[in-house]
Amino acid sequence: MNVAVSPTERSLSWRQMLLLASLWMCASLTFAQAPAPVSMADQRAQAVTQVVLGILSYARWPVEPAQLHLCIVGPTEYTDDLLKGTTQATGRPVVVQRLLAGHPEIASVCDAVYIGQLTDVERSRLFSSLTGQPVLSISEGGDQCTVGSLFCLRVGDEQVSFEVNLDSVARSGVRIHPSVLQLSRRRAPQS
Repeated sequence: MNVAVSPTERSLSWRQMLLLASLWMCASLTFAQAPAPVSMADQRAQAVTQVVLGILSYARWPVEPAQLHLCIVGPTEYTDDLLKGTTQATGRPVVVQRLLAGHPEIASVCDAVYIGQLTDVERSRLFSSLTGQPVLSISEGGDQCTVGSLFCLRVGDEQVSFEVNLDSVARSGVRIHPSVLQLSRRRAPQS
């Protein structure tokens, strides 16, 4: 194939030509690979992932893990995106795995737990195993904020918000940046 080169194109440096070629390739890939429509469930899962990663990024453990281990416990509705594996904005990888509620080493294996639907007995055992351990807990349902979770997600059609159980945060051993606490809807400790 013969390509005519104009005098102005001859004066382009090799770097400029390389830049133009890479831009052309990126543009053609963008148009050639149009994204598939995203379902409402996928949008919620992505929003939950962003909120969970945000919460984790503002948490500090007594001994900072090089890799955060987030354990998903119980059946969940919004963790499909989290289970793909992810990295925090700081570059720290987050290893995500599913564990049964009765796993004997949750407190030693997990830096954070994302809690789905559990029976009252499972929930009680889980929180008993976490007592005194620096493990951040996030519940998918808001009702669990009264029984031990540090954060409780509120997933709606338009946004994902969360509540904080200040009593649980104080007892967890995990420090949470005050900015995150101010963003939440606080739930008063239950007496």
